[in-house]
Amino acid sequence: MREMKQKILFVSSCVLNTAAKVVMYNKEQMAAEESLRKRFLHQAVDAGIQLVQLPCPEFTLYGSRRWGHTKSQFNNPFFRAHCKKQLEPIFMELEEYLSDPERFEILGFVGIDGSPSCGVDYTGQGPSGGSLRGRDDLDEVIAKGHLAKEPGVLFDVIGEMLAERGMDIKLTGLFAPEEEKVLSLIGSEPSESA
Repeated sequence: MREMKQKILFVSSCVLNTAAKVVMYNKEQMAAEESLRKRFLHQAVDAGIQLVQLPCPEFTLYGSRRWGHTKSQFNNPFFRAHCKKQLEPIFMELEEYLSDPERFEILGFVGIDGSPSCGVDYTGQGPSGGSLRGRDDLDEVIAKGHLAKEPGVLFDVIGEMLAERGMDIKLTGLFAPEEEKVLSLIGSEPSESA
């Protein structure tokens, strides 16, 4: 008798390892994301869902002491090629799981909305380029940063790689203001306080 299928999710690096994230200073936003991240992880593990960690292209290029960036800074051929190179072994793993549909069920990919790399529905956008030194308009430049309704670079590349292979796999963002997106992926409901 065949056992139940193993359910698999591919998750952004910082879903499992927040040490890879850029340092954030908005305490309220950090607390909301961390609460949802923990709830998602506990419920996924309790449901027996297997989690495959994606690489963090920002960390592997710029390390832990990097500044925050916007998608426009990362959306260049060099960073996109870096993302694709890091994703190649992940896609080989995905293809192997998909080759045995009797045993495995791929639930999708989970990103972090707001991230310039791992955003799925939302990414950080804003002006970029040039030296910070000697500028008298930094407050104006920073104020132009915003959440854009589009994917970050890594998840844009994931979408392209899925399309190239003819794979229709769900991409979902972990995003505290819309917690139902990621929780419904694992068959859970958002809390009533949301």
